[in-house]
Amino acid sequence: MLLADARTGAVFCLALCAADWRYGAYALGGAAVGTGTARLLHVAPDRVESGLEGFNSCLLALCFAVFLDAGRLSTVLLAAVGCAVSAVVTAAVVRLLRVWHLPPLTLPYCLLASAVTVAAPAFRRIWPHDGSLAALPRAASGPTAPHLGDLGPAFFRNVSQVFFLDEWYVGALLLAGLFLASRRAGLTACAGSAAGTLTAWALGAPAARIADGTLGCNAVLVALALCGVFLAATPATLLYALLGAATATAVTPAAAHLFAPSGGHAFTWPFVLTTLGFLAAARSFPRLTSRTPAAPASRPGTPAPTS
Repeated sequence: MLLADARTGAVFCLALCAADWRYGAYALGGAAVGTGTARLLHVAPDRVESGLEGFNSCLLALCFAVFLDAGRLSTVLLAAVGCAVSAVVTAAVVRLLRVWHLPPLTLPYCLLASAVTVAAPAFRRIWPHDGSLAALPRAASGPTAPHLGDLGPAFFRNVSQVFFLDEWYVGALLLAGLFLASRRAGLTACAGSAAGTLTAWALGAPAARIADGTLGCNAVLVALALCGVFLAATPATLLYALLGAATATAVTPAAAHLFAPSGGHAFTWPFVLTTLGFLAAARSFPRLTSRTPAAPASRPGTPAPTS
């Protein structure tokens, strides 16, 4: 969730265990394997100590636990190997995106999670289901107006679905962890969750999709990234972050439809694509980056402008 706070990480582990103790174990184990592999490969100590080498492997292990059955030995072994590989993929993504001075975010996790879920049905020892989950994209159906009683749980599920979990109380615990680290982060996450819900409703998304949090989870991450993490927290960046949150909500069905042949898991692709695009664009907006616009080049024969 883009915060280097050990107390928040502990609350997150508690939240995952509240849903299923195995999810907490997979997440913590994944973070340990990814961090340990990075240490063995002599990655820069500041990246390792700040958690930048463990969060992608944490998400990857949790993803396997949720989608490939946490109780199977094959899932445990696959998660261990995948988390070690994530250290290599993270290094590659960091080096590639460094050219444009962009952060890797959860791109390493998205690449590996998508690759495994696409390939998993081809391996009987990995795939826990009797048949394939492949399906063609379908037009939305059902009522679009959520019940008032669903809005509260949906608000928290937008946070819990970042970790693929449906339980609203998990989202409440995760949000409490954010407030423990920073009140600004907690309020920004709340704003992102509200923006995701409002955007989904305004676009006519089915009420069931709004209520389960799958449309709004990426909006929470985008809001956090663009207001206070990679851009300074100001009223201007907050509006920019909420625009990004709305964009990620609209991008989420596109990613789900793209991956429909492998089960329709969008993971955090909408967050990654939206955030990288908005961060790249922000350099053209001095009000967002607190930079003074460069003076236009003088034409030959004209005096240089005074500073």
